[in-house]
Amino acid sequence: MSEEEVKTIMYVQTHGVDEPSKSATPFFLAAAAAAMDIEASIYFTMNGATLLKKGVAEELTIKRGEGGQSLRFFMDQAMDLGVNFYVCQPSLDLHGLAMNDLIDGVEMIGGAAFNGMALEADAVISF
Repeated sequence: MSEEEVKTIMYVQTHGVDEPSKSATPFFLAAAAAAMDIEASIYFTMNGATLLKKGVAEELTIKRGEGGQSLRFFMDQAMDLGVNFYVCQPSLDLHGLAMNDLIDGVEMIGGAAFNGMALEADAVISF
């Protein structure tokens, strides 16, 4: 794809450790998008920020029983394919988290930056 043909998708992750069964889909979809040469980002807001705390994703298993993977597997897969991870500052405050509590590779952005990115994206999908 040429530069002007690059498509962008922003996934908004609102579910966190409180609903682990809903946590993996944005990572899976964003990784698939990145593999398709689509610029993909995940914005963690509300409870979604809790998934970014160091050590948490390693403890959450997606698909119980034989063949299950940790959420960290899906996160690493997305990051390795170039998916950008952004977190909302008020969501960190909501859960008593600071940037140094989070995994590496996460960028904090404010509401204005998120809105600008959402307006520029070809699609915004919320979970």
